[in-house]
Amino acid sequence: MLLIVIGILAAFNVLLLMTGIGLRQFYYKPQFEKLAPYGTLVPVFDGKMHVLKQGSGIETVVLLPGMGVGLPTADFGPLARKLAEQYRVVIIEYFGVGFSSQSQRPRSCEHYVEEIRTALAASGISGPYILMPHSISGLYSEYYASRYPEEVKAIVSLDGTSSAYWQKTPAIINAVLPLAKLQQGSGFMSVMGSLITPRAKLRAYGYTEQEIRDMILFGGFSINDTLLQQIKASGDFILELKDVAFPVQIPYLKIIARDTYEKPNSQLKITPQEYQHQHLAKIGAQARYEILEGNHFIYTNNVDRIVALTRELLEQSSSLANN
Repeated sequence: MLLIVIGILAAFNVLLLMTGIGLRQFYYKPQFEKLAPYGTLVPVFDGKMHVLKQGSGIETVVLLPGMGVGLPTADFGPLARKLAEQYRVVIIEYFGVGFSSQSQRPRSCEHYVEEIRTALAASGISGPYILMPHSISGLYSEYYASRYPEEVKAIVSLDGTSSAYWQKTPAIINAVLPLAKLQQGSGFMSVMGSLITPRAKLRAYGYTEQEIRDMILFGGFSINDTLLQQIKASGDFILELKDVAFPVQIPYLKIIARDTYEKPNSQLKITPQEYQHQHLAKIGAQARYEILEGNHFIYTNNVDRIVALTRELLEQSSSLANN
């Protein structure tokens, strides 16, 4: 009887797996392959990067995505549209992300900054820029400002990764990363994305039906070798910045999610508050911060406040410069 039960369970799991693979191959994949870039694909080193431009303001805000976001041009949609009422807004999708191609170039802060600069130049967009990075892109933005301070007018970090705290990535994480591609191929991510995405909440936050649909589709096809290399190198990005001083003349605002600031994080050996304040201290005396309600994807439900804080930062820095 036990063998029969085990056999039934095994057969059921195989049926689920084959169903998922079939749905991915014959339902989700045809839809995914019909998607067209929102912006323009520009040549960058050994591939092409997707750049979306909106608005016509004098100042330029460059939105840079966090790691693992499948389609940043849709994910940043409501925030980009609100910012575009006052600024020229540019969303850059890195290699291996969104509509951009993959790349054989090693993943490092230096290379990410080179690729950002090349993509902006190829799009005819000149600085100085207001960099608005989410999560891991906070590291690339710090590196950018340190290497090319004349090209950066300010940084508004959206729950950015700290460059002041490093610990070795557990070996188990790198060991299981290849399994992510197998899981993606099973169709599990596509099916779960369709089932659990809070569509009504996203519509209330200002996302369009197309953005919601496309984000769900990309969620099932976003894992590739370039992204996996980025994940593996994430600790190295922090080491690149360990002894790099942030330019004192560049205004810096860190918008921190309350969840990030208050909830204990098992991956940290310090409190989440220490994690944030060590980072702000490393940036310098000009760094300020604001805590907003929400989770790590703080820009989804705080569009108006982020735009207002950005405007205040720029007005204050302009006033100080004039005095």
